[in-house]
Amino acid sequence: MKVMLLNGSPHEKGNTYLSLNEIAKTLEEEGIESEIFYIGKEIIASCMGCGACSKIGRCVFDKDRVNEFVDKMINCDGLIVGSPVHYAAATGAITSFLGRAFFSGWRSGKNPFRLKPGASVAVARRAGTTATLDQLNKYFSISQMPVISGRYWNEVHGQIAPQVNEDKEGLQNLRYLARNMAYFLKCKEAGKNAGILPPIEEEVEFTNFIR
Repeated sequence: MKVMLLNGSPHEKGNTYLSLNEIAKTLEEEGIESEIFYIGKEIIASCMGCGACSKIGRCVFDKDRVNEFVDKMINCDGLIVGSPVHYAAATGAITSFLGRAFFSGWRSGKNPFRLKPGASVAVARRAGTTATLDQLNKYFSISQMPVISGRYWNEVHGQIAPQVNEDKEGLQNLRYLARNMAYFLKCKEAGKNAGILPPIEEEVEFTNFIR
């Protein structure tokens, strides 16, 4: 079993990385493999809703790491997204990244996220973390992904690396999160081995509110 840890910070080895690395170490202790995937510093275009992904099987924009991430998620069992807090929200880069990844993953027919547990981690100097967590968790809840929690909101605090290492309670909660993720994955695997099948999917009926 493997969990993808998505680093949405502009700083490859900053506080977000250190937070995800704490999760990675705990997952390893639980026998779960992980990979920290850095979205990079290049410009990430937002989804245009062009629908090309449903025809070519991937996002039409191919100059960043979105398609690479979606391909990797096919063989992963869970996802944890980490982002610093910018103006009480996730970074513009990670939201553009996730918007295209989730939309193209669904429209391409690969369906790499359905029924895989997800969690988010927000890193801030001071405030805006819970708003960021609410924002990131919506990607999971619209994609049939069970949301995994810790014993507190998944927030850690620090302005510049490695200040996050001083937030002992925050890091402890990330270890709770990692163990809960590992527990859920093991329960899911046990259910699969016992012959419990995934829920059926109905054909989606799209409606709007225009009369």
